[in-house]
Amino acid sequence: MSGHTILGIPKEGEVVRGIEEHRVGLSPAGVRDLVELGAGVFVASGAGGAAGFRNGEYRSAGAQVVYSNEEVIRRADIVIQIGRPAEAEWPFYNPGSTLFSFLILNLPAPRLMRMLVEKKMTSIGYEAVRLDDGTRPILRVSSEIAGKMAVQIAGRLLETTSGGKGVLLGGTPGIPPADVVILGGGTVGYFAARTFLGTGASVYILDNDLERLRELDELFQGRVVTAVSNQANIEKHVAFADVLLTCALVSGKPAPVLVSEKMVEQMYPGSVIIDFSIDQGGCVETSRLDTSENFLFNQHGVVHFCAPNIPAMVARTSSYGLTNALLPYLRQIVSDGLAETLKFDRSLCRGLYTFDGYLAGSLPEVGLPQMDLEQRISEMD
Repeated sequence: MSGHTILGIPKEGEVVRGIEEHRVGLSPAGVRDLVELGAGVFVASGAGGAAGFRNGEYRSAGAQVVYSNEEVIRRADIVIQIGRPAEAEWPFYNPGSTLFSFLILNLPAPRLMRMLVEKKMTSIGYEAVRLDDGTRPILRVSSEIAGKMAVQIAGRLLETTSGGKGVLLGGTPGIPPADVVILGGGTVGYFAARTFLGTGASVYILDNDLERLRELDELFQGRVVTAVSNQANIEKHVAFADVLLTCALVSGKPAPVLVSEKMVEQMYPGSVIIDFSIDQGGCVETSRLDTSENFLFNQHGVVHFCAPNIPAMVARTSSYGLTNALLPYLRQIVSDGLAETLKFDRSLCRGLYTFDGYLAGSLPEVGLPQMDLEQRISEMD
């Protein structure tokens, strides 16, 4: 297989933090684009199966399908995957190779960081790629999908047969709609609000950023009730919520606990809590990961849904979305090379966790060399 840059797409591990990872690094359509630019692509057999992409589709797109992740990783200059690499596969990564993934290295992973540094690998975390205006274009895709998924999840959990209070989200003539309270007005909160509004639900958004609340008020033309996220307002809104959606995050830190157990006790039986911040510990004191019941449990009469990997539940849509977000960067890399692309693309450069044997200076100290990676790249010949 010819091509200046060799890309590898392994099959994801079966379980990521308790939930099966069904997504794949690139769709066949994305592979075709990169092959036409001159890239070589290796795909592990079955890598796209859970997302509905067959091996034959990857072959038709110009990829070579091989039968193990080991072969994919050993052949690749750049490995494109979803989650952190499994420790059993670390020996397969070539020194000086590149890893694209949701690495989330602001959470403790000292042994993984040591491996990346010792092999002088470049690692780029999807969640850290950031435009000048602060937008995170790759992470945004997953946040949009998670927000839109909230309606599907809430509607089913409110049903009497699911243990919910038996409320229709949009109501019906003469019967009020459900009250949906969203804590956090970021990307997840915005898309959730937009989708809930489409059902006819009454939607309330709380956020501690007054400018963001003004922006949301304009975007929704007053159809959403906004409130400052202080203790009094949280207590008031949680008490009457049919659906409580929490998606408040602080970059690089555990999620803030905004809803106490006492507030949960005061909710009406059969109400629903969907804690989208569970990846970072959760915003609700009663939230927990409970994989034995598909992330679903009842506490104080309130239905809790705490899944850490919502986009994986719609793997095909999510894989397409990630491919669309990644392709502009990968096209540039295939055309100009990684080092040249990093020199001129600040957004991709911000996504670097490691480069050429160094850690980003913002990562936790683990006894490894750290420096400003943008400066390191600019110094390259």
